[in-house]
Amino acid sequence: MQINDAATVAELEELYPRYEKALVENDVETLTAMFWASPLAVRLGVGENLWGVEEIEAFRKSRPAVGLARRVVRLEIVTFGKDYGSVVLEFERDGASGLVRGRQSQVWVRLEEGWRIVSAHVSLLPAM
Repeated sequence: MQINDAATVAELEELYPRYEKALVENDVETLTAMFWASPLAVRLGVGENLWGVEEIEAFRKSRPAVGLARRVVRLEIVTFGKDYGSVVLEFERDGASGLVRGRQSQVWVRLEEGWRIVSAHVSLLPAM
């Protein structure tokens, strides 16, 4: 198995900024389309566990669309073969009580319909 095939990494490097833009702009349609349209898709968030694309979409539609801006301070993409990859990052955002630091991981799989996120996790780090 080839790890970090240059063309496959480049595909995810092109896709991820679309996800980030949709996230900070609360573009629910784009965010939902980037996840696997399956009840098996998973997103474990800071305060929620979402099982299936319907729960993920409902969460996106119901959450406040304020305070979503953030700065990505580290981004790592690793691919395994041509159809599987992970995107892991650290981020910062300005919160009411100071700097908020967090991390995010996503598993991307190339399906018949294209690259989709099949599993994601977001968590915050303790204040320093």
